[in-house]
Amino acid sequence: MKPLPIPTPRTVLFRLHWALGLTAGFVLALMGVTGALMSYEEAITAFANRDRTRVEAGDRVPLVPSALAARIDAQAGGRRANVLTLSDDPQASVFVRFARDPETRERPPSVYADPYDGAVLGPVRLEAAFTTVRDLHRWLLIPGGSKGWGRTITGACTLALIAFLATGLYLRWPKVHRWRIWLKPSLSRPGRPRWWSLHAVAGTWLMPIYLVIALTGLTWSYPSFKDGVTWLLAGAPERAKPARMAGRRETFPPPEAGSEPALDRAWAAFRAGEGHEAGLTILTLPGADTKAIRIRWLPKGVDALSARNEARYDATTGALLATEHAADTPLGRRLVENILEVHRGRFFGDLFALLFGLAALAMPGFAATGLTLYILRRRAGTRRRGTERKAEAVATGKKPQRALT
Repeated sequence: MKPLPIPTPRTVLFRLHWALGLTAGFVLALMGVTGALMSYEEAITAFANRDRTRVEAGDRVPLVPSALAARIDAQAGGRRANVLTLSDDPQASVFVRFARDPETRERPPSVYADPYDGAVLGPVRLEAAFTTVRDLHRWLLIPGGSKGWGRTITGACTLALIAFLATGLYLRWPKVHRWRIWLKPSLSRPGRPRWWSLHAVAGTWLMPIYLVIALTGLTWSYPSFKDGVTWLLAGAPERAKPARMAGRRETFPPPEAGSEPALDRAWAAFRAGEGHEAGLTILTLPGADTKAIRIRWLPKGVDALSARNEARYDATTGALLATEHAADTPLGRRLVENILEVHRGRFFGDLFALLFGLAALAMPGFAATGLTLYILRRRAGTRRRGTERKAEAVATGKKPQRALT
């Protein structure tokens, strides 16, 4: 009996590539479609709620945050407003997120509200649908959520994506390096070579994008990997820039009875200061266990979330505690703090966001072309074995046996 031949490294990597394709490839295809949808969640949601995102301004004066939150809470049936997203556009409504339920930790549906009288305009359409899409993307809707098997499976499939990139690059490494070989598919070739060329060349084009998607995606699957990336890019955590000079400790008297609420004091100070440059403002309201009022804002004309600035105010007195500006933050730390924006390409601008979205949509195409190549290869192997049996039968003078199916 002849010993089995030892497979070459290329054969091993080829088998690994198609084995992962027949398993993780289909999960990655699903993650790609859901990821592409999530990339444009804001735009899709805004279009679906276009009748609730606009109000009549006229000569009305917007309510101060405490009064606005109180009126929203009065209509919320026991829910408490937690985050208000306000715009400098006088005709824009307020986007309201409520605090999580203390028992279930579920977040109630968000709503739109009129900034001038606090009237709730209605819930956010498609929010529940995108919540389902997000859960499908992150843990395949498997029970247990982030603590269940779904997160383990998607994390393993993200590792498989890196393996796809590495093995695919090795398998298509040409003997002659020309740009046409690397970057131009040979669609005129018939049969399996055409499908292989399309599969390989498209993978080469999209390899940098998939590598960014995979590496950033691993930060949600493996906390230790996230800690390593944070240390590599941002080093030790930095404290926010203090608003007062170091060495000069100041105390602020508690507000007097009947005086302006601390929330409104902080809002007035923000609007009188750097807030006059804000186009979009995300105001996190203080809670029972919250020591600071958090205000994140984007400059006028800027919609990139990676450009967010932040100011924090004392929840008791409304005094400014600290400020932080994106322009003063090192690039590595900005990447870590905006890892979701990097994951979906928006950190690099609208053009890259579009490319990342198209790359995500292309993942089902890789699964389809890979499956087609696998089927065609199996058929070719079956025909080749049949031809070899016939040739052997002719040489020995025996009648060839029919292959078992």
